[in-house]
Amino acid sequence: MSEKKVILKASDLSKTFSNDTVQQHVLKNLNLSVYKGDFTVIMGNSGSGKSTLLYSLSGMDRPTIGTITYYTGNEPDTEVTEISKFSNDKLAVFRRDHVGFVFQQNYLNDSMSALDNIMVCGLLRNKDRKALAEKAKTLLKKVEIGEGDWDKFPTQMSGGQQQRVAVVRGVINSPEVLFADEPTGALNSQNTENVLNILSELNSEGQSIVMVTHTLAAAERGSRIIYLADGVIFNEIELGPYLGDYRDQNNPNLDKARARHVMLKNFLQDMGW
Repeated sequence: MSEKKVILKASDLSKTFSNDTVQQHVLKNLNLSVYKGDFTVIMGNSGSGKSTLLYSLSGMDRPTIGTITYYTGNEPDTEVTEISKFSNDKLAVFRRDHVGFVFQQNYLNDSMSALDNIMVCGLLRNKDRKALAEKAKTLLKKVEIGEGDWDKFPTQMSGGQQQRVAVVRGVINSPEVLFADEPTGALNSQNTENVLNILSELNSEGQSIVMVTHTLAAAERGSRIIYLADGVIFNEIELGPYLGDYRDQNNPNLDKARARHVMLKNFLQDMGW
């Protein structure tokens, strides 16, 4: 079996927030490698630094100390890009070309249709409007947003539909890494399942994903779980690819899925979760 390729590395990463009287050290000399094709899940108690780490890795925020390096391109011509010292403009271009993001709140523009919310992001990189529209429509169909909903405004759509549109917006530019910050945190159980299924399918097709979550159901989708405590990586576990619902009697991988679920649950219990 070939060795997994590192696509993103954080080295000696620290993040400190300061006011006039107090310094809060949220990340502390943290080191982490993210591998191509993995579904990496970041967990931890409130205040452990999960979202701060996600925003730092994605270039949405800057570390106080340390480096963040992306290894993009194809072997053997891998490009090495250290983004920590980029100017704001250069960092914005890098995010546009290499990073996708799905937030807990979808942040769709209410004055634009579902399709246009995706197109406006895609056109920042791809000026071929016709080709981009076809790609957006294909992706919308894939996430079960039918043609009759493409021209709807977000306020005319359900929360689950809006978040599925947000996922398509996040992958329209074919990012090396898709980041997701509690992407199902504002959804009901059925819409949560739908969005997680989409993320799992994207990952099965090779999309690298890094997701913050506080729920067991979302963590099940990860191939690797990173557990943070007080700004450092306290522990981690490799689960391997998602094997389907461990409760589904028709799942052909039922026994392995159940064993995987137990392994994750035991790990989280050991973490005091």
